[in-house]
Amino acid sequence: MFLERERRMSALLLRLAPHEGYTQSLLDGVRFLRSDRPVARTPVLYEPSIVIVCQGLKRGYLDGQVYRYDAQHYLVLSVPLPFSSETDASPEHPMLAVSIRLDMTAVADLVMALAEAGKYPAAPPQGIVSTPLDEPLQDATLRLLDALSSPLEAKVLAPAIVREMCYRVLIGEQGGAIRAALGQQGHFGRVSRVLRRIHVDYSQQLDVSGMARDAGLSVAAFHTYFKTVTRTSPIQYIKSIRLHQARLMMIRDRLTAAAASARVGYESPSQFNREFKRLFGRSPGEEARCMAVAFSLFPAVELRAEGEAGRSG
Repeated sequence: MFLERERRMSALLLRLAPHEGYTQSLLDGVRFLRSDRPVARTPVLYEPSIVIVCQGLKRGYLDGQVYRYDAQHYLVLSVPLPFSSETDASPEHPMLAVSIRLDMTAVADLVMALAEAGKYPAAPPQGIVSTPLDEPLQDATLRLLDALSSPLEAKVLAPAIVREMCYRVLIGEQGGAIRAALGQQGHFGRVSRVLRRIHVDYSQQLDVSGMARDAGLSVAAFHTYFKTVTRTSPIQYIKSIRLHQARLMMIRDRLTAAAASARVGYESPSQFNREFKRLFGRSPGEEARCMAVAFSLFPAVELRAEGEAGRSG
């Protein structure tokens, strides 16, 4: 059954994501990823999400750790996190994946319900984990892809399936670490709230002392806990977020490097160009051209008309 579901998921994704890059689904917060060629290790930025690869292989790298996500393992990020990733794929065997953005309000309700049940042991929080894909979660993923083939089912059924998938993740093999991270408790929770603010307000003036104050920590303690969660310093994290967002603006919104640098908060184009090349290894123009396919974003695809019943596959 596991291999049969894997085959059916891949067949659906080939149709739901007909182009390389990212394709929006019929449900807000869910996107499809496709690559028809290998992608060398490159800096990426993921928001809090569940990433399930149905075909092919991706590896994430952060602070000396390797996170494998493929047809047998999925990736979960509980905070917005820059890291680097590489993709194994070919035209004959594309990498196909689905990414589900975590709705923190809905997840908090699930974490609270599981805490009240008291059946699941606690664990130290982690911002990123790679963990085996079990059959219940794989089955829910297949049902989600099928529902996202139809506008009506995407509206009526898909939100409940996404909630079920979040539940499956929270009770899974590394669910304790994920629950602890998403439960917003202790120092991890304080830093996590600051990270979400940075993710939204990255173009604004952000100073470390103000962020530490928002977290209710001294500057020294904030630095320590921030690096524990993100594996980098607050200043480097903000810089990375701005540069990643600028890259997306150049690719998806067709902005020039100068326009993108101003949009993300840089006052000096020359400083932007230096820091961009230091992170990505190429000038802004070269990077935008080289990564245009990998980071393009396409509109949703409908495979079945409203009211048409029956599972694809």
